[in-house]
Amino acid sequence: MVRFFPLFFILLWSSAFISGKVIITDASPLAALLFRFIIVAFGYLVFAMITKEKIIYPLRESYKAMSTGILFHGIYLGGCWYSFSKGMPAGIVALIVTLQPILTSLLAGPLLGEVVTWRQWIGILLGFMGTIIVLGFDALNEFSILALIASSAALFAITAGTLWQKKISLNMPLCVSNIYQSLGAIFFLIVACYYLENPFIHFTTSFALAMAWQIIAVSFGAFTILMYLIKTGSASKTSSLFFLIPSVSVIMGWLFLEEVLTKYDLLGFLIATLGVYIATRKNVVAVSEKA
Repeated sequence: MVRFFPLFFILLWSSAFISGKVIITDASPLAALLFRFIIVAFGYLVFAMITKEKIIYPLRESYKAMSTGILFHGIYLGGCWYSFSKGMPAGIVALIVTLQPILTSLLAGPLLGEVVTWRQWIGILLGFMGTIIVLGFDALNEFSILALIASSAALFAITAGTLWQKKISLNMPLCVSNIYQSLGAIFFLIVACYYLENPFIHFTTSFALAMAWQIIAVSFGAFTILMYLIKTGSASKTSSLFFLIPSVSVIMGWLFLEEVLTKYDLLGFLIATLGVYIATRKNVVAVSEKA
């Protein structure tokens, strides 16, 4: 089962772009995320109580998990959804965020002591090339400065979050860590809602279904898998999986939203898949020991 985690992660994380677009039509982005993580925090709390996990941890441990939540759930997701609300196409947001594996690989060496091999770099470049082919540049003609700033903030947040999560050592179960991460996101989103938007939520059927998917499949599923992959693998190797997210999102848009799928989309998907395969092969990853 564990060997299929990367596949599950790619499918679930890609689906977040589709369901996120649905949610934004009925709610302001930051208010919707705040609503989502209040429920997520409660869900993980109930699970931790049922499994009788220790919940209260020293501030030194809890703040590390909360900071991860701010980066991943607050700034990354908030930046992506805020960009959607300002009119930036989801594909362009995905393209910007897909630069994350390159930044992560550049920083993994000096910060984590990871050695990124030349084969990994070939895989990373192929993955990026495939993503560019899938998304193209037509939509770059129209976007707001606020959307660009928000999506760029999302890029740096998910890069920092990946490196930070790999670097820190949390002595708490994953479900308890997710409680603190959700709490960190909640505090951040409350402040962001107050200063950056006029919050609203229309509880329509489409909103409820899309939000339920975001909570169950993405927050409880994809993010938990991501934390596991970061913990058990190298940061650069795990980040390479993100190159497949835009391509798979385009295919999902074709399947579920009747969006156009071209031969260039399929070509880009194949190239990105090859790149991820090369970058994540076990025999091409080397991690040096810290002195």
